[in-house]
Amino acid sequence: MPELMINGTKATVELPDGIPLLWVLRDYLHLTGAKYGCGVGLCGSCTVHIDGEPVKSCIYPAANAIGRDITTIEGIGQSAMGQRVQQAWTEQNVHQCGYCQTGQIMSAVALLNANPNPSDADIDLAMSDNLCRCGVYNRIRKAIHSVADS
Repeated sequence: MPELMINGTKATVELPDGIPLLWVLRDYLHLTGAKYGCGVGLCGSCTVHIDGEPVKSCIYPAANAIGRDITTIEGIGQSAMGQRVQQAWTEQNVHQCGYCQTGQIMSAVALLNANPNPSDADIDLAMSDNLCRCGVYNRIRKAIHSVADS
């Protein structure tokens, strides 16, 4: 059976043909932080990192993740940047309903790892694949800037 490296831990799991990574994480490994939103990679609530890059796990074939480092919201706090972003989210009271926030945090961490001092335009571009029905985009931007400024 294939092994996946998830949050620094090896997981051996059966991968049915074509199964998206999201369902392996949620249904097989009980890591439910990545959410099912649209199922077609448009909303971002299922965002995880593959080798540090944000991907939409609802459309990412689980078989493509074999041999790569997968980080979910459950493991993002293992990194200093992940901790800082999660703290900023709390301090800036970003979450409202919270459904999209795991994907938002994953995208924000990837942005700040790649660009530690992003402009508003950089933030808007990096976060554009994550939709928030509550409209807390200004708080998201403020939280990201607070991490960049610290």
